[in-house]
Amino acid sequence: MLASTSFLPDSLMAAADRAFYEQLGQRIAEHRKAHGITQVELAKTLGIAQQTLAHYEGGTVRIAVATLTVVAKALEVSIEDLLGSSSAKTAGKRGPASRLQQQLDQISQLPRAKQKFVSQMLDTVLQQASS
Repeated sequence: MLASTSFLPDSLMAAADRAFYEQLGQRIAEHRKAHGITQVELAKTLGIAQQTLAHYEGGTVRIAVATLTVVAKALEVSIEDLLGSSSAKTAGKRGPASRLQQQLDQISQLPRAKQKFVSQMLDTVLQQASS
């Protein structure tokens, strides 16, 4: 069972740390929901209690790095995606993300079935465009 979480009262967790863990938790929840996975299912996969996962998603518990790698693997995303640093890397330039990049980010948040549908539509459009 993965564990080693540290419950810290708000007064002991620095504001910047609290904001980071809240955003991390939101990203975990978004990816989990996009995959159609419940907290109970993901917690079971991780070998932790559902309540612990709820604390991770709420940003009230610091998630261990070892656990973070397992979460990323279970959700089929990179650790960078969970940490929120992948968009800066993939943009490759300064300034706001392009419209296409924003659309790709939105598509990546959809459930798999909808992602597959969008992918098939794009394949069809690209095939017709190259003919």
